[in-house]
Amino acid sequence: MPVLMSAGYTEKVSLGLITGTGSLGMLLPPCLPLIFYAVIAGVDIKNMFLGALGPAVFMIVLAAVWGISQAPPRRTPASPRVIPSEARNLQFSDGFEWRELRSAVWEAKWELFLPVVAVGALFSGIATPVEAAALTALYAFVGETFVSRDLELVGDIPRVMAEAGTLVGGVLLILGVALGLTNYLAFAEVPARAVEWVTTAVHSKVLFLLLVNVFLLVVGMLMDVYSATVIVVPLLIPLGKAFGIDPIHLGIIFLANLELSYLHPPVGQNLFLSSLRFNKPVTQVFWATLPMLVVFLIGVLLITYVPAMTTALPHWLGR
Repeated sequence: MPVLMSAGYTEKVSLGLITGTGSLGMLLPPCLPLIFYAVIAGVDIKNMFLGALGPAVFMIVLAAVWGISQAPPRRTPASPRVIPSEARNLQFSDGFEWRELRSAVWEAKWELFLPVVAVGALFSGIATPVEAAALTALYAFVGETFVSRDLELVGDIPRVMAEAGTLVGGVLLILGVALGLTNYLAFAEVPARAVEWVTTAVHSKVLFLLLVNVFLLVVGMLMDVYSATVIVVPLLIPLGKAFGIDPIHLGIIFLANLELSYLHPPVGQNLFLSSLRFNKPVTQVFWATLPMLVVFLIGVLLITYVPAMTTALPHWLGR
């Protein structure tokens, strides 16, 4: 926030950019929701990663274009920069400096290699998804403990492991309850009945995809991404097949809509986190984020109706 405001962005735009872009990681491999969807939907994880790359980059470009469009006018020598008190100890230049970029990348080199290790181990074929996860965790452990020394072996590692165990336990609890509901839906033949009803009532693929987007926006208001994946995906996959929709494309539509759920009430996790972090009312954060939400909604519609954005890479490079 101080960096953006020191560059001349208004507080409202800065708050909206930070809150809005905080949800973009859901489509970037090796994000857990991508793996989770692939497991539940029974699709290849590698192809899911490949399918997500295009839409992820597209959404990032949309966010960047919006941020550039809201940039303040270029300063003149007569209009000095006003730097907030929170950023007085930071150094800023008037233009882009390749030297600063190289320095920053070099300083963060070990962290930047983290996704390379995860994706490289998976796509190279030397490791299964579980083994790739273990290898990535080992790399993070060595890097943080012995290279950057951000964690102490005795003081911090037990605490981090306890926090990770609590997080995994919470996810497993949600997963267990959600799987119970999923099994009930299967025994009650709800997916088959849903396919029969939808194919009878809806005859247009375009209309079906629009209804799916509306439905997923409502789902995002009520559930977190993991519960939604376990409960909703088994219902969506048969419907998508009935309309000839690639399950990878359907998965990206699903995750892109759930990505928006971080930015709109009543769940809106990013809204509450920004409200807490920046000490702003939730309503103020929402109005600041609303333009980003509209931009991302346009992006989701384009991802929905331009399937090649998702399916091209899996068809070209998938095995």
